[in-house]
Amino acid sequence: MAMTTDVHVRDLRYFVTVAEELHFTRAAERLYVSQPALSKQIRALERQLGVELFRRTPQGTVLTEAGGELVPHARRVLADWDRGAAAVAEVRAARRATLVVGMSTSPGRGGLLPAIRSRFTAAEPRAAVRLRQAGWDDPTAGLADGTVDVAFVWLPLPGAGDYGWTVVAEEPRLVALPETHPLACRAEIDFADLAGEPFLALPRAAGPLRDHWLALDARGGAEPVVGAEVASTEETYEALVAGLGVCLVAAGNVPLVSLGGVTARPVRGIGPSRYALAWRREDAGRPLVRAYAEACRQVADGR
Repeated sequence: MAMTTDVHVRDLRYFVTVAEELHFTRAAERLYVSQPALSKQIRALERQLGVELFRRTPQGTVLTEAGGELVPHARRVLADWDRGAAAVAEVRAARRATLVVGMSTSPGRGGLLPAIRSRFTAAEPRAAVRLRQAGWDDPTAGLADGTVDVAFVWLPLPGAGDYGWTVVAEEPRLVALPETHPLACRAEIDFADLAGEPFLALPRAAGPLRDHWLALDARGGAEPVVGAEVASTEETYEALVAGLGVCLVAAGNVPLVSLGGVTARPVRGIGPSRYALAWRREDAGRPLVRAYAEACRQVADGR
């Protein structure tokens, strides 16, 4: 019995094809192999099994008794293997039909994600969506290192030329500050009055995004005072409550930080923030990426 344990599926396929054709040249053509190579494999299989499977006669190739016995069993093995291979292919296809969506903060924003997902699912019913949280030290939320297919990001992106995007929300930047801060009593604050304040900053790895949330473009070349670096919503809230600095925050994210002891005020003199769905330019033609981007556009346009 041990002799047969390492018979290859390929050898069984060769055997069954020769058994069906009873002609080595025709079988070789069907299998896209040379006739000598096929004969060699069949001889090796016969040696392995210790029996002759085919006999060449003046009338042509015929199955021996042992060969005839093997045919139905070999067919069953091949059918089982084909079913197994098909099941594996389905799993592989399902994996390819999974879209990984990166984000660094929950989009929230009035049910944005469920709305996009329902439109995406209508367009791509077989596709699955998996969300992946990224740290604030990666402003591309997983696009740069390839761990996600698309990502919800804040603009500007570092290496912007590598990405395409569609803007999902344009929101004013407010300032979050402790309720006890002298400026908290104002209904609206001029950015000029904030310029000298210590600011909470994103990690340096965030690059142009760190500059955006420090409003570098509105400082006329003056360096900001950084009171602390923050890498999550929780850290931001703790730093605000501790009085380590103030920070700019998109209107849609105000509820995440304006908890007990923290408030947010509109700011005059700075532009809005832009929240976008981004993808790598090389992936722009991928059907799932295109479908998710289109679903985003429809939701953003209120369709």
